[in-house]
Amino acid sequence: MSTVNLVLSLPTGVITATSLGLPGLAWHRSPGTSGKFHGHSVVVDLALKDGYPAFEYMDEGGWRDAMADTHAALDAIRTGKRTKTALSNAAFNCTPLTAYARVFLAKTSGAILEMQPGERLAEFRGAASAENLTPDQVASVAGLPAVKPRHTRFYLVISPVEMLVLSNLTPTEYVWYATHRSGKIFRQMLFAELSAYPQDLATRETFETAFRELSQSPNKKTKTITQDGCFARIPYTGWTGYREDEVGGLYGGDHAGAYLWRFPREIPRAFERAN
Repeated sequence: MSTVNLVLSLPTGVITATSLGLPGLAWHRSPGTSGKFHGHSVVVDLALKDGYPAFEYMDEGGWRDAMADTHAALDAIRTGKRTKTALSNAAFNCTPLTAYARVFLAKTSGAILEMQPGERLAEFRGAASAENLTPDQVASVAGLPAVKPRHTRFYLVISPVEMLVLSNLTPTEYVWYATHRSGKIFRQMLFAELSAYPQDLATRETFETAFRELSQSPNKKTKTITQDGCFARIPYTGWTGYREDEVGGLYGGDHAGAYLWRFPREIPRAFERAN
């Protein structure tokens, strides 16, 4: 029979076993024309060994047996089903980033773009709380090189929540901060740096007030602009790294370190033209 894949779709956090392949699943999940829908997603092909997960799920407190459900879904595909849901929600937080074999960006039409293999950007050495630290202190505690001069950056957080953030932190510093700040800690995260601020997602006054606050307070680390419904409304061309002369792509990380999946060196014309 055809190859079986185990696919994590974000930001929905659903894991699906499928025999359709990655392009087939993306087309199958496509909501239709981008004139009526916004259906961008990150599609992750999870690592398998001998037909079953080549990784262990992280503990969730015992409210479900994620591995047993995943084995059952993969077995169902081998009996002839085209797709079978393994985990229907909240799969992002229990699936380690090291399980990501291949990462794709999908458009509303179902067109997909494979990113370059993930690379480890940093391994963090510090485990202290991120509260009451300046950006330079964040770098020092995390074991990252000092940054001079600093400038305000735009981040599009995709998982575990969708939000648009202004920050005086570099991408690797932001991963450390988000996974170490008390009360708002992320177990792990995926996000992109943006080349320019998409001002249609929040009022100009909101943006200017937040930008002024960070510019005038260099010790402030982040300011959230808006939440929910951000990812699908920002074109991939607005991500830092889409152009070959920029460093960027899809960033990820947890309490131990940061990763980057870069755009391919040449982006196919068919993907650029797709909606």
